[in-house]
Amino acid sequence: MSKEQLSGGALASVIASSSVGTLIEWYDFYIFGSLAKEISTQFFPSDNPTAAFLSTLATFAAGFIVRPFGALFFGRLGDLIGRKYTFLVTLLIMGGATFIIGCIPGYKTIGALAPALVLILRLLQGLALGGEYGGAATYVAEHSPEDKRGFWTSWIQTTATVGLFVSLIVIIICRNSMTKEAFADWGWRIPFWLSIIMVGISVVIRMRMNESPLFAKLKSEGKTSKNPLAESFGKKENFKMVLLALFGATCGQGVVWYTGQFYAMNFLKGACAVEAQQAETWLGIAFLLATPFFVVFATLSDKMGRKWIMLAGMLLSILTTKPLFEAMKSQTDPKKKTEIAEKMAVGAPKIAASPKNALDSLMTTDTTRYYTDGTSVKKVTVATLFADSTKRATAKPTITSTVKLGDSNKWSIIGIVFILVLYVTMAYGPIAAFLVELFPTRIRYTSMSLPYHIGNGVFGGLVPFIGALLVEYSPTKDIYAGLNYPIGVTILCFVIGLVFMPNKPVADD
Repeated sequence: MSKEQLSGGALASVIASSSVGTLIEWYDFYIFGSLAKEISTQFFPSDNPTAAFLSTLATFAAGFIVRPFGALFFGRLGDLIGRKYTFLVTLLIMGGATFIIGCIPGYKTIGALAPALVLILRLLQGLALGGEYGGAATYVAEHSPEDKRGFWTSWIQTTATVGLFVSLIVIIICRNSMTKEAFADWGWRIPFWLSIIMVGISVVIRMRMNESPLFAKLKSEGKTSKNPLAESFGKKENFKMVLLALFGATCGQGVVWYTGQFYAMNFLKGACAVEAQQAETWLGIAFLLATPFFVVFATLSDKMGRKWIMLAGMLLSILTTKPLFEAMKSQTDPKKKTEIAEKMAVGAPKIAASPKNALDSLMTTDTTRYYTDGTSVKKVTVATLFADSTKRATAKPTITSTVKLGDSNKWSIIGIVFILVLYVTMAYGPIAAFLVELFPTRIRYTSMSLPYHIGNGVFGGLVPFIGALLVEYSPTKDIYAGLNYPIGVTILCFVIGLVFMPNKPVADD
């Protein structure tokens, strides 16, 4: 490795420049998942809410599935022409796709073209992210001293959680700035539109960055790879390390990550029926409190090695994920709370014209129940009143319930999510330094990007979708059935990593 080192201030500037763009890309990528409920009603047929939500999760997952292809395409470019310009291109693609998603008319306006356009743009987002992370992690690592590489690359690791946190903050502000109906109708688009401003700022910052010194040195000496794909995956020894990185580290880390963040969010909003704004606020607090531990555990990995810290996070996740989700459900379950019956409030029925037939109408009734710990449950019943009496017998009212928890539940929920995200920081904090150290500089961008994005994009990104499918098709509709997938993958990765994964760098430069 080159002995060139930057001063602390110059290195901090490199970190900041890299992190800002990466954070914005994660923000762009995550607002889709954070607004999955709203998107499902906008871009998919509304006659089957479950199918619409599953379709939205499938579209969300599609962006993850193509990430490995982005890793191959942009990783190759990064090893051929350089790190800086490659992840500048990925930023522009991500920002443009995000902004356009916010502009697409809904299903009611353009029909099946709406979900088709969203899918195409989601695929572009996935391709862009596939090239972004490897470039940023490699760029920072190649500026860092070897004995502090975990510490410095951990700032890139924080950008994913901070990007999710920022997306939640923007969404919460938008929700609070308008009525619930207005947000569901058009306000959800604002977080997508804001992306273009942040991307513009980041492009200006990144244009001022210099190329990685290690890559610049290789290029000046004419030692860059002529065919990074062939060197990365055609040579037995290097391909062996690619497979080990995938099945011994990144696939387990990926499912731990998406279970602790996105699956927990969907579980709170779905199985627990917690009011969206409350769930997002409490999750945001947990993410904020846990984020510094990315740096803590990555710094420890500089002293102890990467392997044991990552495996410890996976093992804790295997042993405690299901009990933690059960505790989350217990905290939010109205059946386990004491009701104050005399404070029950019944809203007056509201009659509205039905969009299907001018002669029909909809009747909405609101019922709210209150509990001694401050929790309230609002049940909304929507029934169709048909003008033709022969239809009346076929009318099936739809009933939805949302739970607004009392303050006494606040820190319990935040604490549970904090623990889940703490496992994420252990498994994910050291991963950038670990991957960089597995591969030589000339093919590092390509080699590390593929296992990272298969592990996170495919194994991890499918957690919400596969989890929802397992719950939907389990014989008893077991709300915990979806956890079997991430736990199973983590067990496999833990065993392989324990037996075969090195604890020290193995690449020669």
